[in-house]
Amino acid sequence: MSKLIQYHHMAIRTGNIHRAMEFYTALGFAVIERFTAGITLACWLEGLGTRLELMQVPLPRPAPDAFGDEHYVGYYHLSFRVENLENLLNQLREQLPEPPKVLLAPTPQTIGQKNYRVAFIQDYDGLPIELMEIL
Repeated sequence: MSKLIQYHHMAIRTGNIHRAMEFYTALGFAVIERFTAGITLACWLEGLGTRLELMQVPLPRPAPDAFGDEHYVGYYHLSFRVENLENLLNQLREQLPEPPKVLLAPTPQTIGQKNYRVAFIQDYDGLPIELMEIL
């Protein structure tokens, strides 16, 4: 496969970059660079095998309900494989001043030939994040 094109990052707009950095560092990311993009604050984070860019929106509006609206079209969620789903959820509850909202409690799910325990949480801006533990 050609190296002419490679995945680089996912960008997330946030209403409060400091709260977003707190949330994503608790999830396992590290802030590697802070910068401005025009008039807004921004940063790069790396971890969990990927890279994120957070960009603060000066006058934020609520995000669409990608999880609850079955007719929503567009990017749906970030998904991360985790070693132990319950331990991670407990760790987030302990580390964050405001525990993440659980959209779907840990639930067994079979996808193809593999069995998973899957949960969805929400970041502080309402974006859904899927957590998957292979059983």
